[in-house]
Amino acid sequence: MTTTNSELLSRYFSNTDRPVFALINLPETVKGALFARYSRSAKSLRQLFLDEFATDLADAGDTGPSTVGVERAEKLYGRIFNDYGDDSVAQLGGVHLACENVSNLLTKVLERGRLAAYLEQSTRYIPYTDRTGDVWRYHVPSELDGHPLRATYVAALDATFETYAKWIDPLRAYFEKKYPKAPGDSDAVYRSATRAKALDTLRGLLPAATQSNVGIYATGQAYEALILRMRAHPLAEVRDYADSMLTELRKVIPAFLTRVDQPERGGVWTSYFAEARAKTLAVAGRLTADIEPGDREEVTLSDFDPDGEVKVVAAALYTSTELPDDQLLTMARAMSAADRAAVLAAYVGNRTNRRHRPGRAFERTGYRFDVLTDYGAFRDLQRHRLMTIDWQSLTTRHGHIRPEAVIESGAGADWDAAMTRSAELFDALTSAGLRDAAQYAVSLAYRVRFIMDMNAREAMHVIELRTAPAGHPAYRRVCQQMHTLIRERAGHHAIADAMRFTDHSAVELERLQEERRLEKKRAERI
Repeated sequence: MTTTNSELLSRYFSNTDRPVFALINLPETVKGALFARYSRSAKSLRQLFLDEFATDLADAGDTGPSTVGVERAEKLYGRIFNDYGDDSVAQLGGVHLACENVSNLLTKVLERGRLAAYLEQSTRYIPYTDRTGDVWRYHVPSELDGHPLRATYVAALDATFETYAKWIDPLRAYFEKKYPKAPGDSDAVYRSATRAKALDTLRGLLPAATQSNVGIYATGQAYEALILRMRAHPLAEVRDYADSMLTELRKVIPAFLTRVDQPERGGVWTSYFAEARAKTLAVAGRLTADIEPGDREEVTLSDFDPDGEVKVVAAALYTSTELPDDQLLTMARAMSAADRAAVLAAYVGNRTNRRHRPGRAFERTGYRFDVLTDYGAFRDLQRHRLMTIDWQSLTTRHGHIRPEAVIESGAGADWDAAMTRSAELFDALTSAGLRDAAQYAVSLAYRVRFIMDMNAREAMHVIELRTAPAGHPAYRRVCQQMHTLIRERAGHHAIADAMRFTDHSAVELERLQEERRLEKKRAERI
């Protein structure tokens, strides 16, 4: 390799002579194209770059991503997509995309895909009191443009935001009185903990129209799938946002998104989603319209395998033996309870924190939970996308939660008035034929029904994380019940015992311990 080549490579690779290296200062399409060539070339990646992509180096600079190899990369993608139908190459380039001023309904659409990373503005740390002029941070759906209910919608949401803003300081004062500052706590720690508690308590007032900001990192393939589904969505906000996302993504990874607008590809795909949804709604309406929902607990374990723990034992032994799967299962069934417990104890090992999780044997059994809890808690639990999670449309007909602190602080009447406004607006919009848009009016305190179907390994992660003392009391309660149901209803005592970092304690000022920990870490850094 000549000195010239080495200098060229040093612009675009983190080293020029070692077997592990990173790609730098290159467009995402070129990075992906280089990796795509791996499957059909015996050359090293750096040699492929020199031979096939570095033809326009005169235009390259050292200050950031250049146009090196873009034209060739796009031609390569076109050939791979069209000739080979190899969708996996669209996994090789990713984009950080900021999505701002999106409703809470849209955030759940954006965060539905499994193969992406998301970070969402928190209702726990940020008070929704900022306004642009006289406008609060909520979305007014275009479905209401020119509609007589638009003024009613705006007035109702304005009143609810005013109630929310009115009670932040009184709620914080209430919690300061109820939980006096400990002598060892700094003012900053105490203030952060009590403010988080006040915002946690009041977030149920906020309607689903409340706007948030979401950061996404995803591959071209994940964005393509997301945009196609968004274009089939019944809400105009979602469809409009799909087009805005596509415009920006095409500035960065155009080659990955060529099929979205092709009638025979993206067009047919989007139509399929829309038609399937419409047909399912029609048949569901015909079959269930006259059936009232049965009474259920907040969390119901609706399906599990009674033999699940035995199957996990067999799976735990699998990679440590040379025996076939069915033979191990027969052996596990014949074992004594003590032997099965010994297998699982060895497999789980000595877990010293919740991030130490056992292997894939725990994926051998699963649990399906039907949950009916407030939409605020659902927003947090929905982010665990590796499980199967699906939810019903928002409604006010399942009732709402009302935190005890709301009553004790004197905010009960205002809370109830906000819930009544939400229900009346929801009913008015639904009666006007705007059932999908009516969801924007639903306050986060109203209950939503959703399914969480997960294997035991994912259950361990979700339950231990979401019962941590710093968590919101609503989702802590849901996950504590899940753990109890695994032990008592499913009878999977060893699996429940393996979830040793599940916290069933009652915590009154949830963020206090975490704020103390963070302050200590900051002090240690200084």
